[in-house]
Amino acid sequence: MAIERIDDPADPRLTDYARLNDQTYRREIEGDRWFVAEGTTAIARLFRSDHVVVSVLVTPAALARLGAVIDGFAGPVLVAERDVLNAVVGFDLHRGAVAAAERRPDPGLDRVLAEHRRVVILEGLNDPENLGAIARSARALGIEAAVIDPRCIDPYYRRSVRVSMGEILLLPTSRSTDWPGDLGRVRAAGFEIWAMSPDPAGDALWDLDVPERVAVLVGAEGPGLSPGALAAADRRVRIPITEGVDSLNVGHAAAVAFAALSHLPRR
Repeated sequence: MAIERIDDPADPRLTDYARLNDQTYRREIEGDRWFVAEGTTAIARLFRSDHVVVSVLVTPAALARLGAVIDGFAGPVLVAERDVLNAVVGFDLHRGAVAAAERRPDPGLDRVLAEHRRVVILEGLNDPENLGAIARSARALGIEAAVIDPRCIDPYYRRSVRVSMGEILLLPTSRSTDWPGDLGRVRAAGFEIWAMSPDPAGDALWDLDVPERVAVLVGAEGPGLSPGALAAADRRVRIPITEGVDSLNVGHAAAVAFAALSHLPRR
């Protein structure tokens, strides 16, 4: 482990971590090549993943917390006091730890469908916290992979990684390039697609049994699923909720559906 002490926020070794709260700037410099993980928990999971870690930037206290996680890491471990770190990233980074990593290649839809039995499909999600929460629930509740549509936000956006507690980094994820046409490929691979919707005409989740392969399809908070996605699904599935309540947050709804898959009868 190569520890490098840094005292100047303008040090060129910190360029990868500049202006972390400026989403437009970050997309320009990161592109689809690399990303930044925030917090010691997310960084620990980053090191367990198959993403290639480029460097780590920490306060002395965070360095001590990471401990054995970064032992043996061949890249630079940049250590700076909190005021220097905050000046670089552009806000009070109270977790005191960030890491830059190269993105693993997209495994491709066909591989995801061939290697997994339970997947979540995300259409049009535009809130990084919702995406992060769904990824964390997916990892905790037996969902093996994710498919995201072309409009879905970047799953490796810093806030998504942080909210997922780094679990998104361990969830195989592929982005569709033909939407909603790729849903036909999902069905052809033997998956039954459950479109989560508050539509009262949909099947009640508690009344279903679980097929061998199932894909849980969820849409963005507010607009929900598009007509094309709904038409491509095998069934619309609703979570029975108290009368007078409109719906659940998409992250909560996804977690309920994921948990139900492990407890409903099998076909």
